[in-house]
Amino acid sequence: MPESPYKPSGPQRIVCLTEEPTEILCALGERDRIVGISAYTVRPKDIRDDKPVVSAFLDGSLKKIAALEPDLVVGFSDIQADLAAKLIKAHLPVVIFNQRSVKEIFEMIQTLGRMVGAEERTERLLQTYRENIQAAQTQAVALKRRPRVYFEEWDEPMISGIQWVSELIDIAGGDDVFPDMARCKGAADRQPSPEAVIEANPDIIVASWCGKPVDINAICQRPGFDQINAVKTGQVHEMDPSIILQPGPAALTDGLKDLSGIIEEWVRS
Repeated sequence: MPESPYKPSGPQRIVCLTEEPTEILCALGERDRIVGISAYTVRPKDIRDDKPVVSAFLDGSLKKIAALEPDLVVGFSDIQADLAAKLIKAHLPVVIFNQRSVKEIFEMIQTLGRMVGAEERTERLLQTYRENIQAAQTQAVALKRRPRVYFEEWDEPMISGIQWVSELIDIAGGDDVFPDMARCKGAADRQPSPEAVIEANPDIIVASWCGKPVDINAICQRPGFDQINAVKTGQVHEMDPSIILQPGPAALTDGLKDLSGIIEEWVRS
């Protein structure tokens, strides 16, 4: 009996509007399904060698994306709502994830894995991330003290860390000074005043500004910041946005590793 033409085979031509679906698909051995990527994609390192850039973060080229004839376009967050609407109006199949927590990152990876029919490989991949988190937690438990950490995503206006970043700080052995803000979905709701940061008096400041390098000297010279322990002791650090501000594998691996290293350094100081 011939195979039914209605048997799902999963999307074969996928455009990824952000880095995390690209990294996930490559980790699952499904790189060949990717036909277009974001300009901010840097993982895997050689991905630009054979995948065309078709979008930034806020917007993308409808013409370039449509020309690739994708059977799935994957994006992230309400920030890409306008781009997603434009693609949908062009009759393209679009899925926008909106993961904000570590648990939701796991769920997003699981869902994407199922969409390409790679359930077993996805579970194995997720298990490596669980083990990595468990190892970091075990290491953190052994620390003699826990630092108070202020994570800054942007400087003007000041924006504090989103939920998955706050949770990774906790896993690494620190305490986010603005945990309630971290649970807010929008960046507009995560804007502490300089006075609030001064009052919180973090032991460590970690800055990761998406789209531009961090100016550590400028942070230290903000009015009143010379009163903060982190500034007094030289514990103001820059993190690469590509490993912490994208809610995917990089944050669960390299991002967590760097946070753990910064906290360990503080404990030893």
